[in-house]
Amino acid sequence: MVDEFILYEDAQYTKRDWRNRNKIKTTQGPAWLTIPVKSKGKFLQSIKETEVEGTDWRQKHWRAIEVSYAKAAHFKEYAAVFSSEYERTETNLSRINIGFITLICQILGIQTRIRVSTDFTLTGDRTERLISICTQSGATEYLSGPSAQSYIEPQFFRKAGIKLEYMDYGGYPEYTQLFPPFEHGVSIIDLIFNTGKSGPQFMKGFR
Repeated sequence: MVDEFILYEDAQYTKRDWRNRNKIKTTQGPAWLTIPVKSKGKFLQSIKETEVEGTDWRQKHWRAIEVSYAKAAHFKEYAAVFSSEYERTETNLSRINIGFITLICQILGIQTRIRVSTDFTLTGDRTERLISICTQSGATEYLSGPSAQSYIEPQFFRKAGIKLEYMDYGGYPEYTQLFPPFEHGVSIIDLIFNTGKSGPQFMKGFR
């Protein structure tokens, strides 16, 4: 849905968020897969500074995925590439996420440029930092996650001549999914394993 996607690594790491966990669909319903991370004090580090704790999570995650999706229509088609990603030895959480995001984009045919906030010079408060990223990248529009409405100051975007929009995560169509009833709030690997190359037709950016 965008020309460029920028991962905001300079933001403070937050617990019980989506940065180190996601849900899969199991026979017992949605279940969390969580990457354990090391804390500096009371998790005062930035996302880019966050390192993972141990390596056991890799095997546990992949085993849970195998058990849950072995009977999915396209699991065998993509199992090897996902399994290989779990075998990497990277310990930085952001680098791990970028690895999975890049792989998923390749599978879905998404060619959007991906960069990180550390590629830019950031100044000012939270809203001003976002605007500085937009300005440095030559953006005329900024598509934000909806939760950012709690702190973004839209008048600064208007002053900078940048159109501000918020992502709407509602209205996605259902697809053939294991273990009814249908559950929207799970990882995109659920869509990939169940629909294969047809996955993009269920995504707003392609429709």
